[in-house]
Amino acid sequence: MAASPKTIAFFGATGGCGLSALRRSVAAGHVCIALCRTPSKLEALFPDKPSNLVVREGNAHDAKAVAGCLTSPADQGRLVDAVSFSIGGVVNMGSLSMDDPDVCKKGVAALLDALADLRASWGARGRPLLAVVSTTGISEHGRDVPLLLTPFYRYALHAPHEDKKVAEKRLFASQERFVIVRPSLLTDGEKADKKIRVHVEGPSGIETKEVGYFISRQDVGRWMFDNVLDKADSAVAYEGKAVGLTW
Repeated sequence: MAASPKTIAFFGATGGCGLSALRRSVAAGHVCIALCRTPSKLEALFPDKPSNLVVREGNAHDAKAVAGCLTSPADQGRLVDAVSFSIGGVVNMGSLSMDDPDVCKKGVAALLDALADLRASWGARGRPLLAVVSTTGISEHGRDVPLLLTPFYRYALHAPHEDKKVAEKRLFASQERFVIVRPSLLTDGEKADKKIRVHVEGPSGIETKEVGYFISRQDVGRWMFDNVLDKADSAVAYEGKAVGLTW
């Protein structure tokens, strides 16, 4: 049975996991609202200009701009059904620093603030399911990456990991519905015939353990769509948990 049409907001949709999830959501007929600093960049990726794709200009760190994407175009008093959040920064491997070391924590703060303001100031209804891309290697419950990768994660990726830790903590402390998606090292190229293994952690610890090296951005987006975004109007098995994805 086909899923009922939903309204989904996208932050970080011009590439990687977010773009993969957006393509599938548009193809499935869901109303998709994407916030972009440069709308023409995303519009160029959809030359057929689908009527169910709304592209808005703005910064995902601006709570007001974020709020403008979180209500249904058909009913401004109703919040979207789901949110795909996949913004991130660029790591300089030479200096082991980031162009913006607070990119994810600021983005999640803007998202949570925007939802709270829409409810408090405008009476917006609904509880969207937030699919938030994070990373493996930051678990508080045990090693979720291969032992050989531990030094690389600890030193080369320290800056982005600290940022994502704060973002995750804010989600766990919120009253929102969410699924944290933690991919292993990201590559390009979808492999639809390759099994995606799922590592599951709840607040009390590891529920299902899977450890791996790589997964593609395209496959992460596909998993997000199939298991979270497309099912946002019903109970989702991974809700309130962190889910590691690897091949």
